[in-house]
Amino acid sequence: MDFYDKDLVSIRDLDREQINYLLDLSEKMIPYARGEKVKKMLDGKVLGNLFFEPSTRTKLSFESAAGRLGCTVIDVSEMSMTSMSKGETLADTIKMVDGYCDVIVLRHPHEGAARLAAKFSENPVINAGDGAGSHPTQTLLDLFTMRSAKGSLDGLNIVLVGDLKYGRTVHSLAEALTMFGAKLTLVAPESLQMPKDIYSHIVEKGCKPVKTPILEDVIGQADVLYVTRIQKERFPDPAEYQKVAGMYRIGNAVLREAKSDMIVMHPLPRVDEILPEVDSTPHAKYFEQAFNGVPVRMALLCAILGGDING
Repeated sequence: MDFYDKDLVSIRDLDREQINYLLDLSEKMIPYARGEKVKKMLDGKVLGNLFFEPSTRTKLSFESAAGRLGCTVIDVSEMSMTSMSKGETLADTIKMVDGYCDVIVLRHPHEGAARLAAKFSENPVINAGDGAGSHPTQTLLDLFTMRSAKGSLDGLNIVLVGDLKYGRTVHSLAEALTMFGAKLTLVAPESLQMPKDIYSHIVEKGCKPVKTPILEDVIGQADVLYVTRIQKERFPDPAEYQKVAGMYRIGNAVLREAKSDMIVMHPLPRVDEILPEVDSTPHAKYFEQAFNGVPVRMALLCAILGGDING
């Protein structure tokens, strides 16, 4: 499977076979991600971590993944720390950083920024989230978490709930799950339903999603309940946010209607959409999901930079 020197801007850059390959490689990375084994597969490589939008899990897990592999990280945490604050274009910034590293990981508030960066960079670019666009590495770790819990991705019944309009994680995830024949239920008010272009794309690929604003009607069918935060920072009108804030809250009372082996996932951070009482239940997988970012991103970095786990 040839990933060497390739960009990952969208989950559409991957097919089912490539996703399965990366998930299999991620499984092999687990003991290295936990520090139980040590192998500096990317010793001498340099990762440019450019995060122009707040991040905890994605940023730290890429840094952890790189460190576990022996890869040096050069880091920028906000635009004010770069010459972009002086008027330098993103294209020029990318061209400059490109000379300092072997791979660029970019998070940016504007949709399409990662695709632009890939155009101007000689080295591979990994999209770590571009506005309300896509987040392909989050999708990979989400799929890895589902497969680890359920044994297979094929034909799962997935309920996506919350902010499906602005939540970029569910955009990429819905497209990827369609490759595995998932049954998708989209739980959101009409104002926060899946964008038309994403919805049309998954329908074209053979998925027939169900739309509903009422979680209680569908939770009993779910194998996976994927909860998302209402993306307050992406609302152009604060009054519109107030109309939907706190609409869905997952607690033990709601979970009484769920299958005993149904898992609850969340890309985090959460605000009030999953109550802390859920954390101690066997349904909760979101902290394990956050850890899975390390082995998955280790696998991706190795595949793109040519690290050999068997070498």
